[in-house]
Amino acid sequence: MQPFKETDWSDPSVDVLDEVVDTHVHTLMVFNDEVNTFEYVIETLIDVCEHTPEQAEQCTLLIHYKGKCSVKNGSWEELVPMRNEICRRGISAEVLN
Repeated sequence: MQPFKETDWSDPSVDVLDEVVDTHVHTLMVFNDEVNTFEYVIETLIDVCEHTPEQAEQCTLLIHYKGKCSVKNGSWEELVPMRNEICRRGISAEVLN
């Protein structure tokens, strides 16, 4: 193992990040209702959010017992179409900050 070497920031061969990229992470939250079946919600999460069957089942159980579940994190642009499709299928969902 080599000893820790302090970097010389004035060295032109060292790359320095010139800009800061703002990465707001949003959450797609799905809410419980008394209308949709477990199977339908699971199928929706697999189709829309690309969950594995196990992941979709776990989220659906959390939705049922806790009243809601964060099913996906990502950018606003990524999550809004998913939210719209979930709502189009009759399931309540919101994109939160």
